[in-house]
Amino acid sequence: MKHNFGAGPCILPAIVLDQAADAVRDFNGIGLSILEISHRTPEFEAVINETQGLVRELLNVPADYSILFLQGGASTQFSMLAMNFLHQGKKAAYLDTGFFSLKAIKEALFFGEVDIVASSKDKNYYYVPVGYQIPATAAYFHYCSNNTIEGTEMFSHPASSVPVICDMSSDIFSRPIQVADFDLIYAGAQKNMGPAGMTLVVVKNNLLEKITAEVASMSDYRIFRDNNSMFNTPPVFSIYVAMLNLRWLKEKGGVTQQEVENIAKSDLLYTEIDRNTLFYGLADPKDRSRMNVTFKMHDPGLEAEFLDFASQKGIVGIKGYPSAGGFRVSLYNALPISSVEVLVKCMQDFEAKNLNQKVSLENKVTV
Repeated sequence: MKHNFGAGPCILPAIVLDQAADAVRDFNGIGLSILEISHRTPEFEAVINETQGLVRELLNVPADYSILFLQGGASTQFSMLAMNFLHQGKKAAYLDTGFFSLKAIKEALFFGEVDIVASSKDKNYYYVPVGYQIPATAAYFHYCSNNTIEGTEMFSHPASSVPVICDMSSDIFSRPIQVADFDLIYAGAQKNMGPAGMTLVVVKNNLLEKITAEVASMSDYRIFRDNNSMFNTPPVFSIYVAMLNLRWLKEKGGVTQQEVENIAKSDLLYTEIDRNTLFYGLADPKDRSRMNVTFKMHDPGLEAEFLDFASQKGIVGIKGYPSAGGFRVSLYNALPISSVEVLVKCMQDFEAKNLNQKVSLENKVTV
């Protein structure tokens, strides 16, 4: 058995994989694969409508928001949102909390000026800045709620008089949120929703009415809203699997129940990191992510050995991002706590093994 802690694509529930596999062979008994059907058919229109309804129900999305399914991943949103909302003569306010924040800032600069209101770069992005001011003249305020590489998460945001835009790619559907606090939320599907290929956008309709720039059709939120996310061929399979996954989430109790489970999983792992003499956490404890746990070893020379030790127990996907090093353990919704228990036991066993080797070596030296 494999215990998949990879940062994305995400682990999916077994029942979702089974249902998706069935639909690849024969979708709803119509004799065609979900990979073959036209997106213009009533069958797929029912899929996209149900998926929108599940998003609206699970996140309690107000009626004056539109739900869109777009292509290009969250990275396309870095430029698309600036194209639509960074109007001439305005600056956009960005919070710099790491790798993906910087990517978003870089793309926005192609369309206008950016005011970085605060940054945690001074401590390798292992904390979330507080106490900053958002200019009242900004076109919008942008931040990333969960930083997958650095292992930090924001559970609240400062009050703002300007539109708030949030990249929730890696913690969407992991806990309840107040959608009304945001003007636009976007999230790549491949963390907590489904397979890569689809990006969720939840956007307040009156924000779309404020667009004054001329925007190419494929980058215009209004066109996708007006065409029910089907201006061109949408990512049919990704949307379908997301629908199955959101059904599963609803049946198990929704995001409220999921938050309880995610807290239990992350608390279990952080407790072991803090206890174990070989490991130490990277993120400031008050900003620790429930989705992506980052840590290192006091002796970096043991890291390769631990990775090999863990892989022998079926543990995969825990190697840290290349620029960060160490370890990154992703605890997305479908990961059971039993997998976290296996990892914790592995860490304890490796600690005992290392201690025994050390004692044995000391005894040899003494003799």
